[in-house]
Amino acid sequence: MKLRAIMLKDVRRFTDPVRIDGIADGVNVLCAPNEFGKSTVFDALRALFFVPHGSRGKEIGQLRPHAGGAPEVAVEIETPDGNFRISKRWFSKPEARVTRAGVLIAQADQAEAWIAQLLGSGDGGPSGLLWVRQGLTSLADGSNKEQQAALDARRDLLSSVTGEVEAMTGGRRMDAALARCREELGAYATGTGKPRTGGPWAEAAQAVNALTADRDVLARRVEILQSALTDRIRLRRELAEIESPDAIADRRARLEAATAAHSAALAHAEQVKAALQALEAATHAADRAQRDLAALRSATKDHAAAFQKDKDATAQLTAAQDALAKAEQAHGEAVAADDTAQARRQRAGELLGRVQARAAAAAANDRRAELQDRIVKAGAARQAVETATAEASIGPDSVGIDRLRGLAAALTTARALRDSTATRVTMRYAPGREGAVRAGDALLAHDKVHPIHSDTVLHIDGLGALTIHPGEGPEGLADVARAATDLAKALGEFGLASMEEALHAHHKRQEAADRLTGVRAELAAFAPKSIEDLQQQLATLPIAMAEDHADLPVAEEAEAELQASRGQAAECTAIREAVRERRDTARTTRAEAAVRQEAAAERLETARAALKRLASQDEAELAVQATNANAAREQAEARVKHIRATAPDIAATDATLKRVKSVEDAARDRIDALRPSIAALTERIAGNAGEAVEEQLQETDEKLEVARDHLARVEREVKVLQRLQAALEGARSEARDRYFEPIAAELRPLLHLLWPEAELNWADDSLLPQSLTRNGQVEPVDILSGGTQEQIAFLVRLAFARLLAKGGRHAPVILDDALVFTDDDRIERMFDALHQQAGDLQIIVLSCRQRAFRELGGKALQITAEAG
Repeated sequence: MKLRAIMLKDVRRFTDPVRIDGIADGVNVLCAPNEFGKSTVFDALRALFFVPHGSRGKEIGQLRPHAGGAPEVAVEIETPDGNFRISKRWFSKPEARVTRAGVLIAQADQAEAWIAQLLGSGDGGPSGLLWVRQGLTSLADGSNKEQQAALDARRDLLSSVTGEVEAMTGGRRMDAALARCREELGAYATGTGKPRTGGPWAEAAQAVNALTADRDVLARRVEILQSALTDRIRLRRELAEIESPDAIADRRARLEAATAAHSAALAHAEQVKAALQALEAATHAADRAQRDLAALRSATKDHAAAFQKDKDATAQLTAAQDALAKAEQAHGEAVAADDTAQARRQRAGELLGRVQARAAAAAANDRRAELQDRIVKAGAARQAVETATAEASIGPDSVGIDRLRGLAAALTTARALRDSTATRVTMRYAPGREGAVRAGDALLAHDKVHPIHSDTVLHIDGLGALTIHPGEGPEGLADVARAATDLAKALGEFGLASMEEALHAHHKRQEAADRLTGVRAELAAFAPKSIEDLQQQLATLPIAMAEDHADLPVAEEAEAELQASRGQAAECTAIREAVRERRDTARTTRAEAAVRQEAAAERLETARAALKRLASQDEAELAVQATNANAAREQAEARVKHIRATAPDIAATDATLKRVKSVEDAARDRIDALRPSIAALTERIAGNAGEAVEEQLQETDEKLEVARDHLARVEREVKVLQRLQAALEGARSEARDRYFEPIAAELRPLLHLLWPEAELNWADDSLLPQSLTRNGQVEPVDILSGGTQEQIAFLVRLAFARLLAKGGRHAPVILDDALVFTDDDRIERMFDALHQQAGDLQIIVLSCRQRAFRELGGKALQITAEAG
């Protein structure tokens, strides 16, 4: 791409349209005082190529004049595909357009895509290497985005011109591999090697920590459950001692002896005894009903949990068995493939030895066959060149077809103007009457406007004929006739009858021209000098020798087969080992799943047995029995209370009766104290047992083991990625000299204009000069003077421009006051470097240093008002 003209309107100080014309190849200079608008031109060009037309951001907002307006920027460019005009407008009615010879090529988003393809890269493209904004003389200046864009452009350029490094370990594939490695490692770890928050490594570690914490909580709950069980056993033992038959009988005997001493209280004592017995029976019945109900509920819950665990364990065992079967099959296939690959490698080695023995004798025959084949192909290519040359001169060229298109468009416009003033007829048929009206032999279409240019007869079926007299006729008849005559005359010049034939002929001419370029390249490839030269080389070859072992392949094929077989053998061996490890892992997983399934089945069987023992009891019925038993106990307690309240006062037996009752009351009070304690412990045990904390603890231990294994695998993967990254960085460092050789070769003669025998050393990460070696001293670039740094950056950009041009990616070099620190002596040598590098490049220099830049020479540019 080369700029030929620049147009601005409503861009900062340029509220009226201005343009820069006559931009030539080589050095172009726009030298003017400060505030003249040079930096405005630079910023406008950047906006045109890199800011979307729909943007309303700060960068484009700074281009608006103080009074407001819609900035418009356009350029005329020259490319290998022809000349184009690119234009953009922002804010008010934003648009982007690409035209060629006045014909619209692309607009809006398609125009933006066209511009991006023209630049050939991302943000900044190749121009990110070559365009220097005012005040930013260093290669590392600009915003972070601009610096990254320039780095990507440098890496893309150097990688594309260093094919040998590309085939080794450097270049874009190395960059892609290293970037992929860093990306995958970055998902696991930070730059300091710590687990990245939210990453797989951190999540695996967090999972281990969380499961460890859960396990500790469950372990404490299991300890609490064991303690509650021990306390309940102790309290139940004490309650059993108090409620044992012997204890009860002893208390009863003492009570009977006390009541016998007082016959008057005997009847009442019997009532108290009966009431107490009834209360005891009711209490036992209520407790038994509660225990039966709790046991049934616990057994039902345990059975459901055991059933689900058995189901899950069975599914895991099935999956593990399937995985093991696949792993066993894969291992067998890998073993067979490895054996086959090893046999192939051995055969390839033997074959190569036989081929190499034949190679020397076959060299002359191969050369003769090659020359004969090239002579035949070159002769065919020369014939194709002659044919394509003849065809490329037939039919209209681009100028001719554009002219014909313009005449055809003029004819279409004239006809439209004629029809707009003509008498018009519109026929709307009644249902079933379609096609009843004809103009000559043509049917009059339904609900369609028909222009009438002259007297016209309409034939109406069943009615007759209707004649329409349009009077003087529509305007523009002469224009239509003239336009048709012009188009026919222009077509006749090419011996054509219609635009369709013209377009077809133009297309065939373009195809022939494109084909001519290809066949010329083929002819040059087959016969770089001439066909006669190939024939002379063939005549000088010795007489062909008899060829032995004709069934053997060529050496390259044998070597390729050996290399391929070696690679296949190594790959198959690695696959075989990997599949074996996977099979061993599958075996371990299946064994573990079988153990878990057996444990789950045993637990389910235990739960089924417990549920079967209680299956004859209904939960709702047990709940009713428990409610009735509690009611009966409350009634018994009320009766005991009533009898005691009505007991007679017998003085003679009062002391004995009190002592006996105190013994009985103490036993009952202890029972009353023990039962709530036992009930509380039972409830605590039932709560923990119902939550299956012991099973949860076992499951958590299993999950923790799996999580620890996963964390170990993640940590191994992190170590592998870190080792791979170090290996890739080492390989890229080894290839750095070859990687930088193309730019160093372009830069070396420029550098020697200022410092003979000087050399630049490059940084691997930034792809920028790191130090300057001159007079045997190595000087880091960042400690050099501002002028020296500026001159190095300037020369490096010229070298990058030359590399781009050699790769067929021409981009203009635009320098906005780029040599602000350079002294008068060196600036002339910098001017020499500009002209030395210019060649077929295009360099545009914007400067306010009018006196200093008089010695630059080149094409002088001016900003002029655009003609209205």
